[in-house]
Amino acid sequence: MPIREVHDSGAVALAGQPLHRWDVSPAEARAIQDELSSRVGRHTALGSVRLVAGADVHPLGGRSTGRSGEMVGIVSVLSYPELTPVETAHAVVPAEFPYIPGLLSFREAPAVLAAMVRLTRVPDLLLVDGQGLAHPRRFGLACHLGVLLDLPAIGCAKSILVGQHGPLAPERGARAALIHQGDAVGAAVRTRTGVQPVYVSVGHCVDLAAAVTWTLQCTSRYRIPEPLRQAHLTARRARTTRQP
Repeated sequence: MPIREVHDSGAVALAGQPLHRWDVSPAEARAIQDELSSRVGRHTALGSVRLVAGADVHPLGGRSTGRSGEMVGIVSVLSYPELTPVETAHAVVPAEFPYIPGLLSFREAPAVLAAMVRLTRVPDLLLVDGQGLAHPRRFGLACHLGVLLDLPAIGCAKSILVGQHGPLAPERGARAALIHQGDAVGAAVRTRTGVQPVYVSVGHCVDLAAAVTWTLQCTSRYRIPEPLRQAHLTARRARTTRQP
């Protein structure tokens, strides 16, 4: 597994080398995004997929916008194509970065990374509750995690951060390109007939067509892909048990 540990300093060890620190200023965070965005793989590099993981992050004790509080990161691993639970890991870390739109990965990624190192199995594909390329600097949470982990990743968000799309047919599988500044940064995808779409974008080492296909293949009875739904349910339980 590429990632081995998250150091006390906040630096992430990737193949033995720290990529960057997390205790940075907003300006430094934007510069890191600009630098790392060039490392995002936009072409599919997936082998045999037997394990699909979903990653979700929630604040504990209610949403805090400052540098206080804690974040719980959940990674739920499911078998594919059965979509049955295999393993779940979670971690609680301090919220070291303020809530700033466009920079949420600096607040949320450390919790996911801390959970990832607790897994005993390496997933073949990671679905992230957040944006990938559908981001002002083309480097949302799914891209950030994918690059740091060197793992194929897909962003699957419940709302739009940037871009617009045209009409969407009501049937499951309907899709429409999400356009921002003239670029197709993602797609609105109907995962169930008659429900609101999800917003899919490239995270790392998948192209957009593959990202849409895998999102649909990992979705069964609910709007949200099953790996993400399982991660969300676990996060909700973790939040409840930590309430005063």
